[in-house]
Amino acid sequence: MKIGVISDTHGLLRPQAVAALAGVDHILHAGDIGDLRILDELRKIAPVTAIRGNVDSQPIFRHLPETEIVDLGGKLFYVIHDLHQLDIKAEAAGVAAVIYGHSHKPAIEWDKNVLMFNPGSAGPKRFSLPISLGLITVTNDRLRARIIELPV
Repeated sequence: MKIGVISDTHGLLRPQAVAALAGVDHILHAGDIGDLRILDELRKIAPVTAIRGNVDSQPIFRHLPETEIVDLGGKLFYVIHDLHQLDIKAEAAGVAAVIYGHSHKPAIEWDKNVLMFNPGSAGPKRFSLPISLGLITVTNDRLRARIIELPV
């Protein structure tokens, strides 16, 4: 199973992001969507699980949860916007990956047996940080994660 991971679009869904997500089986959006039409466009690619971030404070985003747990490829993924607000013990909860955003800094780290994955920001350029998203492949009971830096 191939999972696309995107965050911090802030109202901008770049054609490069759409192209990079082509062929994924599911998309996780880790918040700061900025415009609900982005989720509509992502749903044209694959089913989407999305949570709201701190900039998604308008009433139109209230239907989105602040966190979400989804089973993909037999693995539990916990999606939260700001990692500093993590309110579970991921490994004890049986979570295979914590997906987060907020910092705009891409990161692939392992905390014991849990993947801690930030795809970075796919939205407007911020400082000298890259424009990026992520892909996670679930195969043979393993997770493989990578960051895709988008050309802009």
